[in-house]
This record gives sequence, structure tokens and C-alpha cells, in this order.
Amino acid sequence: MNDAKTTSINRHNEFSGETFRSQLIPLFLITSIFLLNFTSRIVLSPLLPTIESNLGLNHGDAGSLFLFLSLGYFISLLGSGHISSRISHKKTIAVSAIAVGIALSAVSLSKSLFALRCCVFLLGVSAGVYLPSGITTVTSLVNSKDWGKAVAIHELAPNLSFILTPLLVAILLHCFFWRHILFLIGTGSVIVGIAFARFGKGGHFSGQAPNFSAIKTIIKIPNFWILIFLFSLAITSTLGIYNMLPLYLVAEHGVNHEWANTLVGISRISTLGMAFLSGWATDRLGPKTIMLCVFFVTGILTFLLGIVSTYWVLIVVFLQPVLAVCFYPAGFSALSSISTPENRNVAISLTIPIAFVLGGGAVPAFIGILADLGYFSWGISLSGLLIVTGFFISFFLHLK
Repeated sequence: MNDAKTTSINRHNEFSGETFRSQLIPLFLITSIFLLNFTSRIVLSPLLPTIESNLGLNHGDAGSLFLFLSLGYFISLLGSGHISSRISHKKTIAVSAIAVGIALSAVSLSKSLFALRCCVFLLGVSAGVYLPSGITTVTSLVNSKDWGKAVAIHELAPNLSFILTPLLVAILLHCFFWRHILFLIGTGSVIVGIAFARFGKGGHFSGQAPNFSAIKTIIKIPNFWILIFLFSLAITSTLGIYNMLPLYLVAEHGVNHEWANTLVGISRISTLGMAFLSGWATDRLGPKTIMLCVFFVTGILTFLLGIVSTYWVLIVVFLQPVLAVCFYPAGFSALSSISTPENRNVAISLTIPIAFVLGGGAVPAFIGILADLGYFSWGISLSGLLIVTGFFISFFLHLK
């Protein structure tokens, strides 16, 4: 059985004879696609106070945008296998990048809450087809012993985006309206998508559509259900908190809008080194050990984010993301280890949608509702307690 699995893995490793270093340029090109994909999904966060003011939205309305975005992402991820099974992983990545650019441009033209919700839903649909094909393509470029490092490079994208997006918004708002900023990012996504279609490597094979047989195989794996829960908590600790953090600092702690975005962006700089360290540590210590550390420390810091004074909250803002980002190389490595190349995209397509809706959509919406009721800080602290549960659940994860 192990020989069969090894043969299956090698069959879809298009560059098994290449060294890891020789594949860095293709990896960075795919990472650039992910960077714009992720930026398109989180750019609303630093723009939220401006959008609220311009369109007359309350905190609950603003938080609901992330729920609609995550619902579109959910639907798209579930169906992504149907696309990659027909046009290959490489073409799926290119189509997603171009569609994201078009959808984000449509968001920039929205003039009502209804239009915003519709357009961010389409943005989620466009962005969602990327991740299963992206991860599958990344792991096809290198040998399995280098998966942790390859995924860590890929995970540079969200970490860079967490840093650059609020800083870019803080600078561009001096010269451009929020609509223009969205249009510029959308145009960049279209350009990079076309470039990848022409020059990108890897992913020249089709994925497996999420048929009943593939789904049945995946859902019988106990680790699969544990990883769904853990990914939900991880997304809560990073994207979920990040989505509402600038608004929280402005509304609850009286921080200037520009300074709030600058602070949030600078606080993510340390995550770049931590992403590489996590990839290295995952290859040596194993995913489970990394997850235990991440959930315990990140959960406590997120809880503190909601209860400490303004002076201390600025310090916690810097500490909270440091370990939170370390989950993803470990998480995706674990997810890859419980599946074969043929159904790996199916495993990702089933795991990430649920996790994203819960951690990236439902949690921000819940925090927004509590904020309208006058309990913004409670929403943040309760999210921290939820994240801590991942420490205990990780003990039940059994990996080879």
C-alpha cells in the first residue's frame, strides 16, 4: 500500500528530478498570484471605517460583508474540483486571478450595501477556486520532504498581504478614494493572472472532481474532521481578528484611522520570519507540535486583546499575530499527509470552505453584531477563548 501511495505521489510530481532551489522562481510566481488573491479579500478591512462613513453603514453591516465574501468563497471552494478536473490546475489558477480582478473592480463601483454584498460575494466565488489548485501545484513542484518549506514560501503571500495592505491603504488614501484603490488592486490581479498563464510552471494535470467516491474516502478519515475545526480556529486567529481589528482600534480605543492601519500593518512584519521558521520547524518537529504551541499562545493573546487598556492593546496587537501565522505550513502539511495527490484538492476543497465561513465570515459578523450592542471588546475576547480550544483538540490529531 505504501508503494502504491509513493507511485501515486511521484506521478503528479512534475519536477521530481529538480532541486528545491531550482523551483524557487516558479514557487514565487505562484505566491504572487496568492498575494493578490488574498489582498483582494482583506483590503476591505483597512478601508472599512472609510466605507462605513461614505455609505452610512453600521458595524453590523460592515461585518456582514465578510460573511458574504466567505459564503462566495465557500461555494467556490466546494466546486473548485469540477473546474480543475476539466481545465487543469494551472489554468484554474490563471482564471481565478483574472476573475478576482474583475470582481474587485465591480466592488469599487458599488454604491449601496446591497450592491456591495453582491459584489463581495462574487469576489469570494472568484477567489475560492484558487487555493486547492494552488496548494496542489506547489506540492507538485517539489519532493514531499520539502513540502513544509514550499508551503511556507506560498504562505508568504497572506503574511505579506497582512503587512502591505493596511500600509498601502494608509498611503493611498491620501491621494485616492477607496474605490480607486480597489480598482488598482483588481487591475494588478488581472495582469499577474495573464502572466502566470503564459510563464507559470506546474499544475499541468487535472484535479479530481469532488465525486461521491472521493468525498466518501476523505470524510472517513478522523483527522479530516479535526483539521476542519483547527483550520476554522486558525483562520479566526488571523483573518477573522484582522478583518475587524482596524475598526476595533478606531471605535473602541480612539486610535486615528491612518495610525490604526499603519499599526496593524507594522505588527505583521514579524510574521514573515515566523512563516519560514514554521516551515522549517514543521519538517523537523511535525505539524502537531507546532499546532499545540500556536493555539495556546495565540488564544491567550487574542483574549487579552479584548480586555486590556489602550496602552497595552497596542503591545498585544504586535504580539498576537507572531505565532498565529505559524499554523498554516503545519496545517497544510498535515492536510496533504492524510490525502493522495489525486484527492488532495478534494480534501482542501472540503476543509477550507467550512473553515473560512466560520473563521473568516461568521466570527467577524458576530463581532460586528456585538459591537453594535456595545460589546465590541467582548467579541474579541470570546474569539480568543474559542481559539484556545484548538490546543486541546490538537491532542486528538494522529499523523504519520
